[in-house]
Amino acid sequence: MKKILSLAAAAALGLSSLTAQAVDFTAAIGQSGDSTMVYRLGAQWDWDKSWWQSNVGRLTGYWDAGYTFWEGDETSSNHSLSFAPVFVYEFAGETVKPYVEAGIGVAAFANTELEDNDLGSSFQFEDRIGLGLRFSGQEVGIRAIHYSNAGIKQPNDGVEAYTLHYRTSF
Repeated sequence: MKKILSLAAAAALGLSSLTAQAVDFTAAIGQSGDSTMVYRLGAQWDWDKSWWQSNVGRLTGYWDAGYTFWEGDETSSNHSLSFAPVFVYEFAGETVKPYVEAGIGVAAFANTELEDNDLGSSFQFEDRIGLGLRFSGQEVGIRAIHYSNAGIKQPNDGVEAYTLHYRTSF
């Protein structure tokens, strides 16, 4: 737990260097590939940049920082912190804007075991894809996130999480 708190403090200091932008908050609930319940709280900062803007949509993105609790049995619960840049293609719309997203970031787990998976190391890469709808400063969507250490250390069982998320602006 000390390791995870140290990482949280380091992440908070690093995030404080981001420009003063509005912070959006997210909450997600889902399951891992092994049916472990997954609960995630996050903060997101939009990049305030657009590329390839047309009447179809635009490419944009955000920084995502999150805390995830993996609820396993007594010996296999886990906690993780993550940080990722995420690219979003947002389709044009007047009140509702569909989107797809993809990103690759990093994560740190409190320990290397989760259910029957041996992650090999606390350090993991986080790959994500998702889709959803944006409306009135809010967002709902689904996401698939894969964690793996990319073979840096063996074993490298990896783990996936499939979640439903909600995002709101303040």
